[in-house]
Amino acid sequence: MQKREYMLTSWFAPIPFRFTVTGSQPQLNVLIDSGVTSMLMDIVPTSAPPNENKTIYVTSMFRNIFPTSEASTETQTVYEPPVPSLQLQSNWWDVFPFEKADFVCSVNSSSDWSFIWYRNGQRLHDVDQNVSSNLSNQAALTITAESQAESGMYSCKAHHEVKGESILSNRIELKVYANKPKPMLVLNPKLQKMFPGESVTFQCVMDVPSGWHYMWYHNDKQIPGSLENSFRIISLTVSDSGRYHCKAKRGQNPFYTEQSETSMLEVSEPPTPTVKLRTSWSDVFQMESVELTCDVVRPNWTVTWHRNGVALQEDPALVLSFGGTLLNITCASRAHGGRYACKAHLKFRGVSSDFSNTTSVTVYENIPKPSLSKYPVVTLMYVGETVTFTCKVDVGSGWVYHWFKDEKKLVATDKTLRIKLSPHDGGIYWCKATRGQRTATDISDRMTQEVLEIPLPSLTRKSQWADVFPTESVTLSCTMVNSSGWTYMWHRDNRVIPSDDAVSFGPDGATLSIHSASTSHKGQYCCWGKLKDRAVSSNCTSGMTLMVYDNKPIAKLGQDPEDVVMHSGDSVSYSCHINQSSGWEYVWYQDDTRLTVSGNNYTIPSVDKTNTGSYKCEAVRGRTTSIFKTEQSQALRLQVEERPSANIMVLTGWSEVFSTDSLVLMCEVKGSEEMWTFKWFKEGQWIMNSSSDKYTVTPQNDPAQSQYICQGIHSGRPSYSQRSDALATKNLLLKRRVLLSISGCILFGIIAVFFGCVVLRVTRRKDHDEGPEEAELFLTMAQLKDRDDAPCPLVDYITDEKLNDLAKEGADVCSEETPLPVTSPDDQVVTTESCEKPPSEEGALVSFQH
Repeated sequence: MQKREYMLTSWFAPIPFRFTVTGSQPQLNVLIDSGVTSMLMDIVPTSAPPNENKTIYVTSMFRNIFPTSEASTETQTVYEPPVPSLQLQSNWWDVFPFEKADFVCSVNSSSDWSFIWYRNGQRLHDVDQNVSSNLSNQAALTITAESQAESGMYSCKAHHEVKGESILSNRIELKVYANKPKPMLVLNPKLQKMFPGESVTFQCVMDVPSGWHYMWYHNDKQIPGSLENSFRIISLTVSDSGRYHCKAKRGQNPFYTEQSETSMLEVSEPPTPTVKLRTSWSDVFQMESVELTCDVVRPNWTVTWHRNGVALQEDPALVLSFGGTLLNITCASRAHGGRYACKAHLKFRGVSSDFSNTTSVTVYENIPKPSLSKYPVVTLMYVGETVTFTCKVDVGSGWVYHWFKDEKKLVATDKTLRIKLSPHDGGIYWCKATRGQRTATDISDRMTQEVLEIPLPSLTRKSQWADVFPTESVTLSCTMVNSSGWTYMWHRDNRVIPSDDAVSFGPDGATLSIHSASTSHKGQYCCWGKLKDRAVSSNCTSGMTLMVYDNKPIAKLGQDPEDVVMHSGDSVSYSCHINQSSGWEYVWYQDDTRLTVSGNNYTIPSVDKTNTGSYKCEAVRGRTTSIFKTEQSQALRLQVEERPSANIMVLTGWSEVFSTDSLVLMCEVKGSEEMWTFKWFKEGQWIMNSSSDKYTVTPQNDPAQSQYICQGIHSGRPSYSQRSDALATKNLLLKRRVLLSISGCILFGIIAVFFGCVVLRVTRRKDHDEGPEEAELFLTMAQLKDRDDAPCPLVDYITDEKLNDLAKEGADVCSEETPLPVTSPDDQVVTTESCEKPPSEEGALVSFQH
């Protein structure tokens, strides 16, 4: 090993040092301080690759160091080595993970150089993926940062096959950060809230400031046109509110930083102040005071006051306090009326709010009189109703109201006085109003309120009965006494009655009509009243029970007496009964023909044969339009026969008329074989103790010679007979005697005439045979009818005078409808031949005259 030593002198100062090359290891020994040594160490590498030719290359800076006269142990040819130039092709020397840094090492000398790369003095081998191939006289190194291990001082050397190895290039430091950079967003001014018109500047600050272009985002949307690290909004609007952030990029294939933290910018309108009334009223009367406040939510704001849009001027009556937020009008006048508003100002930032709300202040001259009203507007009200009195002052506000009733003050102070009425609430009401200590109105007009108990409706039944039958109609009425304006509700067994086909209601529900009753309609009915226009309801009336029977009733017919066969003159009574309900009218039928009688009893006081028939009845009730009829009763048959007649016979015979002065009368019932007893009547008076069929009339028991009647009495049907015709006993014997005498004379005369006529005819016939025929002396009955001049043969014998005399004396005998009974055929002949009575003879039958 050879050792070479050189003495070097600095170009900038004589600095002694020794440069020794021993073998392949050069060694620099500085003979002065360490600072120079370190400088030289940056120039001359501490190690060099082996050199077989032992050629030393010294940079140009050492040419003047080594004097030509320097002694050496071995002299060789020294070539000046090239100096490689290391350049950073990218614009920044600090990179971040996965960012690239490009180095270029070049030699200006001839070509065919190869290059060696160093990081922190450590060679980077070809196997390193970042080392690129050598190209002619330069080489490129691309560092893709993956970790901080890539950081360091990078340098290079060039090597030539002939010229040997260059000295170490200049060093360039490359700094690799551990993480992507994250910019910091700075807001200036740094305020929480900003207002329209203000300006703001955002600054995106990077710790590594080189080569960055900046991107700005508002609410996650990129703001175009700004690549600087600051972003300014000269005049904010509300729409500028939102989230802001930034990030940076650099390089042609951009490398992006992390996104900055988001900064919130709130841009809002300046707070609008609120004007509030501190006093209870804004409409005042002269000399009253008003206080207004201007409330601003945020501090540091100042306030200005305006009236009708004009800023307030100085006024002794206007007092501002609390920083101008309180305005006190101490003594109001008409000039202080208007609309008041305020504005808020942030002076050091030049921000002003809009006008606040406005508050009107009205100043009146005179204090008004309150008006009193009430609802409902009725004088008469009922217990339980609510009446509301309202005391109103047309101008001003903040009034305290005072109420009075019958000269007594009430405790209420509201504008309205609401009373749920009781009986003692009736009276006279009025009011007045006050506010403050000095302002009071006059009293209002007075108003009278009457209070009555709610009346109870009257439930009545318009139909006459409360128990009805199917299909019958019922009408109930509900009324209030001396009241109007009511409507009525109906309940049956505590349930509301609906309207249907069978039930209807009259106007206002005052009547309930059941048109066709059924069992579903039975129950207890009540009604209650309700005022039409007010919430007033009465209690329900006491219940009225309606009974509805299941079936129609059947009329029951009774007869008294119950005999089917009756006799003329008998009395019979029929009774028709309905055992259910009331209000019936009865209809009677004889052989299905309606009789013109009414009532449930039908009496025939004296029957005759026209009353024979079948009798029925039915009951009806209701109005003409809705008459309800029961089922007809059973039929009862009545057979009426003629009552047997009693007849008086005179038992005293014609043959006895000249030998007795008494008459024996006998009474019999024609056509009856029953056992009868008899009643005898004299001049219409019953002859007591006389029940035999015979009665003897003597001058002792009947000196006046009265009229006699008899009647048969029977224990069964018929119970009595018809009374006989009256028999007059006056001059009865004398009349019979006269009649018998006249009858004998007439009979004898007729016989004599007859025989005379026979003799005459025989005699005249003989003469006729001898002489001319003469007219017949006697005419036949047919001839007499044809002639008008033929006189009645009896005219010559019976004159008018004789007839009148006979009529006067024997009227009672001739007026008898029933011929006198006779006891012999002769008496019968006399009776049938003539009805004339003989003239009365004074002194005849002397025994009857006494």
